[in-house]
Amino acid sequence: MSRLVAPSGPDVDRVVRAALAEDLGDAGDITSRAVIPPGARMNAALVAREAGVVAGLPVAARVFALVNPEVACEPLCRDGSVVAASRILARIHGPATDVLAAERTALNFVGHLSGIATRTARFVAAVAGTGARILDTRKTTPGLRTLEKYAVRAGGGTNHRIGLYDAVLIKDNHIAVAGSVARAVRAARPGTGTPIEVEVDTLEQAREAAAAGADIILLDNMDPATMREAVRLIDGKALTEASGGIDLERVRQVAETGVDRISAGALTYGVPRLNVALDFESAGLELENAAP
Repeated sequence: MSRLVAPSGPDVDRVVRAALAEDLGDAGDITSRAVIPPGARMNAALVAREAGVVAGLPVAARVFALVNPEVACEPLCRDGSVVAASRILARIHGPATDVLAAERTALNFVGHLSGIATRTARFVAAVAGTGARILDTRKTTPGLRTLEKYAVRAGGGTNHRIGLYDAVLIKDNHIAVAGSVARAVRAARPGTGTPIEVEVDTLEQAREAAAAGADIILLDNMDPATMREAVRLIDGKALTEASGGIDLERVRQVAETGVDRISAGALTYGVPRLNVALDFESAGLELENAAP
């Protein structure tokens, strides 16, 4: 896997601030303020309750920092690491009320992103040796696309286009309005500056797309036999991509048709979270300047 660069900057802060505002509201964590003595500090561990692939530790660190810069979050592994159950992922220490105020938001990010990374890694492992790459789609949670596509990379997958603005993908409705596959490809060619990808669902459309000069031909919802025949007739004139209802059970069969790429909404859509938790360290709670 190429070097994994964690997302950062204003876009990530915007998402994190929105998540914190949702949890803390205007009053903040009223329970912790009522129960925890002033000046209390705590040490805690961020722990994986189950095995998986980690993603989102830098985002969790940003959650704690935005609640209070005095809260330190020290990762003990890197995003993209395969971890066993009970592995400590990071240690957190700082003012107790602030650690607890940030806890759920940080866990939500790490659990969700690690779930995506874990599922992606399973897809990647399932097609090992075939030459097919695993790609994501735009089936992401609104507002979380940057983070979810980062989690796909952490799991060894590849990002498809980020949005409608950065790549051309001609789909069935575009073709219907344009009049044909060939017309749509020809219309998209001038001035786009990106490869032209076109979605097809029949062998005739695949043949037409290849003849029109499409750079990538997406074979949508084809059975393996039809897909294999489409790869044969395209014959390297364009990259081939399979998509449409592809899950872990059938991804290997799809890869063995000879396609170059497989895009699966299942990488980010309806993914169970990895179970992570925040546990007190054995040192427990340390009080500074607290009344006896």
